[in-house]
Amino acid sequence: MTEKTIDAQFSFKYSARDKNRPDTFSLDIDVSLPMSGVTAIYGHSGSGKTTLLRCIAGLQSFNKKACSEGFIARLQVGGEVWQDQENLLAPHKRSIGYVFQEAGLFPHLTAEQNIQYGIRRISDKPSAEFYSHILSLMGIQALMSRLPDQLSGGERQRVAIARALLIKPKLLLMDEPLASLDSARKEEILPFLESLKEESKVPILYVSHSMEEVSRLADNLVMLEDGKVVAEGRLNEVLSRIDVPLPASEAGMVVEAAVVEKSSRWHLLRAEFSGGEFWLRDSGERLGQSIRLRILARDVSLAKESHDDSSILNRLPVKVLEVGQDTDPAMCLVRLGAGQTRLLSRITRCSAEHLQIKTGQRLWAQIKSVAIVR
Repeated sequence: MTEKTIDAQFSFKYSARDKNRPDTFSLDIDVSLPMSGVTAIYGHSGSGKTTLLRCIAGLQSFNKKACSEGFIARLQVGGEVWQDQENLLAPHKRSIGYVFQEAGLFPHLTAEQNIQYGIRRISDKPSAEFYSHILSLMGIQALMSRLPDQLSGGERQRVAIARALLIKPKLLLMDEPLASLDSARKEEILPFLESLKEESKVPILYVSHSMEEVSRLADNLVMLEDGKVVAEGRLNEVLSRIDVPLPASEAGMVVEAAVVEKSSRWHLLRAEFSGGEFWLRDSGERLGQSIRLRILARDVSLAKESHDDSSILNRLPVKVLEVGQDTDPAMCLVRLGAGQTRLLSRITRCSAEHLQIKTGQRLWAQIKSVAIVR
């Protein structure tokens, strides 16, 4: 990260393995994260995402005596030490809300009774106003009398999130909360998570292996691989790096823009950002609304001149900042600057040679409107 904070520290060092268990998984993590917004913990299965979350929650700890060499384990949240070499705060004493892949609702209790069960264990009960606000935020007011088997998967998760928020945690942990849902249910719950991000002041650690979810929700990103941090920082800083190990189908950028014009004739809108503007499909956004756009590297083509005789509406003047290798030997990645915004383009090495692409070169980036993802 370019700017680290001192009010929240998630620092883990665990490089030793149990002598008698060579298969023991190890973490080697040292990060400092802000006590605000959404930090995504991203990586493939087995990278250590859930292990990290369980350590933060106090559900998993490291046995110093079992290690073949020393390690450091330290966790500090909002100025309070939850774990260090001498101390380990019990899970029930950590101010944490935890949302798992499955909602974990008691089947014999209604949605309201499940929520009340969670509230019972805290001394600082939520006010009626706060209680009503959280139910409204999650859109579950009409679901409170239903049993879990009368709810959809997305509705059950919204109840589980409300239950976690109503204990007023210092930190909300979400472990792949959409992993068990189908595409329709994911689309149902994502707007509620976006509202949660905007309205809640609780910092969120969001574990996911879906870059689509990360791109829509995250402010900060920590990428794990084999128990180690391979990249961390503000979302766009990390995604604009050409050395970040993302699969070809996931590599790309997130752009923050504002709606400045709408065309009723073409059902399009124009959104401005620091590097220019995009025309894209109008999905009902209002003028002045901030929107987050995802642009995959494979959907950014490059040209030496701006071509008006093309179906591509979006053409941006850019500067080549860096050219790097891709995991596919036929491809390369080009990092581009459009004003203060960074973009990535994934093109063939043949095309790069044809255009004689090099650092500092001025080009035009071309992006089809239909390729821009909300």
